[in-house]
Amino acid sequence: MSGHSKWATIKRKKGATDAKRGKLFSKFVKEITIAARIGGGDINANPRLRTAVDTARAASMPNDNIVRAIKKGTGELEGEMIEEITYEGYGPGGVAMLIESTTDNKNRTVAEIRHILGRHGGNLGETGSVGWIFHKKGLIVVDKTVASEEKLMEIALEAGAEDIQDQDSEFHITTTPHDLENVKKALSAAKINLISAEVSMVPQNYMKLNEAESERMLKLMEALEDHDDVNKVFANFDIPDEILNKLSNA
Repeated sequence: MSGHSKWATIKRKKGATDAKRGKLFSKFVKEITIAARIGGGDINANPRLRTAVDTARAASMPNDNIVRAIKKGTGELEGEMIEEITYEGYGPGGVAMLIESTTDNKNRTVAEIRHILGRHGGNLGETGSVGWIFHKKGLIVVDKTVASEEKLMEIALEAGAEDIQDQDSEFHITTTPHDLENVKKALSAAKINLISAEVSMVPQNYMKLNEAESERMLKLMEALEDHDDVNKVFANFDIPDEILNKLSNA
């Protein structure tokens, strides 16, 4: 399970709310614009754009905003130059972190991310310092109450999935990035609702954190995801349920 999906699971357990809608929409616009710039404005021919648009629509982002973002990406409308930058670093307990961002001012963004990491017991690393720990995979998350593991295996593996893992109250299905859409379509055709489906960075190993490290790590993840320029954070940490439950009830 990737750090990003682990964090999403932790947020659901904690009952944490997402960022304000305006901030979410701003992040969606950046991702849609970048996706359209790189792969074109046709969602049927651009898997990354299709995923970005599906995510935005699921959050009730107005279609006019989506269309404008696509047109900015393809150059049909003028817009600020947005760069896509991935930072590498470390969190509490030596947790490896990849921080995906989109920004119109990389000097500002790197300074602010460095400050956030330092304030929560982490630090920025050199390019390549932790990237080797992660592999790009398609990741689909399904609630256990929706379908049995046997049914998921039958449908997902037939459609090209690589593996299915039992993760607490969820099943996590991994695919190659190329096969993500095929598996997603197969599950949808079987009327299996998905919690999420995205290309993720899956770590090869996980750092078990103690209570103090866990508390700092959760605060760091919250601070990073609250930053306007940060899209996703991937990290190879795990928090034992007894510690997570204690922190959730604090």
